[in-house]
Amino acid sequence: MSAWRVPLTDIAVPEEDVRAVLDCLESGWLTMGPRTAAFEQALGAWIDTPHAITVSSGTAALHLACVAAGLGAGDEVIVPAVTFVASASAPRYVGAEPVLCDARGPHDFNIDPEDAARRITPRTRAIVGVHFCGYPAEAQALRELCDAHGLILIEDCAQAIGARIDDDGRQVGTIGDFGAFSFFSKKQLCVGEGGMVATADEQRAGRVRLLRSHAMTSSTWDRHRGHDPAYDVVDVGFNYRLDEPRAALGLSRLARLEESIERRRATVRAYRERLAPIAGLEIPFDEQAVERSSHFAFPVLLADRAERDRFRSELKANGIQTTWYPALHSFTEYQRFAPDGGLPQAEAIADRHCALPLSSSMDEAEIDAVVDAVAAVLA
Repeated sequence: MSAWRVPLTDIAVPEEDVRAVLDCLESGWLTMGPRTAAFEQALGAWIDTPHAITVSSGTAALHLACVAAGLGAGDEVIVPAVTFVASASAPRYVGAEPVLCDARGPHDFNIDPEDAARRITPRTRAIVGVHFCGYPAEAQALRELCDAHGLILIEDCAQAIGARIDDDGRQVGTIGDFGAFSFFSKKQLCVGEGGMVATADEQRAGRVRLLRSHAMTSSTWDRHRGHDPAYDVVDVGFNYRLDEPRAALGLSRLARLEESIERRRATVRAYRERLAPIAGLEIPFDEQAVERSSHFAFPVLLADRAERDRFRSELKANGIQTTWYPALHSFTEYQRFAPDGGLPQAEAIADRHCALPLSSSMDEAEIDAVVDAVAAVLA
């Protein structure tokens, strides 16, 4: 699938996944229908949320969460500066303004609740808490902060399905008012494109379900079965449906998700043990975070941006693929959202980090190749 010796990620599609999608194609029903409903039921049980509503992408999930939360023009939404751009784009879709917030530091790339508290104003309506790279943010602290100020908490779980907030096993996406998930190709539960909104609020769940399909009062599947001969349109909705082949693929892959996360965690532990002695490399997050994370990516820190760029360039020459996340306010479109005084932790993390290859299908030879290449580059 690629010319990389070790790609950033890899997707294994076993025969059972292929068969599930073929069965769907052979059924003749391809749009949102019975497989989507079954996928949603299984997701709700897996995450332990009363309502799991699938949509066409993680970005669509964030957008619908903002709509269902009632966010709009004049509102401010606190968003971490270390995240994918969709976390900040979604509030803008509804006319709200993102207020960028700093990260905790090089030990934890996630949103800093104390900095978030400092950025609350009378216009603040919500906080987007991102669980970056699969490592859970301080969700309980964010929940308490939101409760104290009457704010909506939207958990951006795009990179973190299966991550646990606490030792009791409570999963990300269940402590906020909304949890937004992604099933994009690089994610732990990947179907190509897709996403989900999780919520415990029945009224909000109903609004998300309505708006994902043009705000129509019945679905094509309902009418196909003769349940609703006609329908009404009761709001301005969107075409954010998940199709049946992706739902079939997701349902098949969900059965192996816990095993897949455990394999990722084993690779992360191997990385941490073998990379720890290498001078010039810093490994963020602690052992508790490793145990709770669902490990979307394995980030490391270099001394500075120049060293990071050299590191990535030489790994590329060795066939090792890496990536990194710029701070949001470094993008042309988001420069105007940079606060006075900057965001020093987010800026340092963006300059210094990169992510090494990680997937559930990595074998010992690939781990060896990455570790040996890192050691050689930093020797």
